[in-house]
Amino acid sequence: MTEVVMFHHVLGRTDAIESIAETLRNSGHVIHVPDLFDGRTFDSIDDGIAFAQSVGSDELLARARAEVQSLPEDIVYIGFSMGSAFAQNLVQTRPGARGGVLVYGCVDPDAFGPWPDNVPVHIHAMESDPFFVGDDEAAAKALDAAHEKVSLFLYPGDGHLFLERSHSDYDDEAAELAMSRIDSFLTSLDMRDGD
Repeated sequence: MTEVVMFHHVLGRTDAIESIAETLRNSGHVIHVPDLFDGRTFDSIDDGIAFAQSVGSDELLARARAEVQSLPEDIVYIGFSMGSAFAQNLVQTRPGARGGVLVYGCVDPDAFGPWPDNVPVHIHAMESDPFFVGDDEAAAKALDAAHEKVSLFLYPGDGHLFLERSHSDYDDEAAELAMSRIDSFLTSLDMRDGD
């Protein structure tokens, strides 16, 4: 079993995020889903962004870091959109990361210091997602080109939250493929150490 901490996006720890976590649990992985918004959830991305800005990115990162203090160091960090920045930060700054999965987002790695070449990371996004195209896409492509253990998966379409069945961005074919890849990746990380 692979142990994972999964960080939600600006809509909060929604039923959709919990459903993704449950799907991965059903495959035998141990999934922790901290609530960085203290129970708040939002129906619109704009409202979620406004709330996240009111809390502040430094405070949200501090909450994310606090949530992993009691967890083993050799875990996998998964993040969705805003949460991908926290997952990426921990992959780059917390020693012992087993792997990372960045969904819907990626940050310029120079923001967090040196990239850990020995840590496998997968990045998943839709190729025309307006939240991904631009800085996130450039960062993801640069990481993919520069590091052998980084893999970028781009899916046809322009949805942002394409894995989330209850959202209008949901894309059944892309979601099924991405979830299969994520599950296989987590399983491969479990097998890496012969657990």
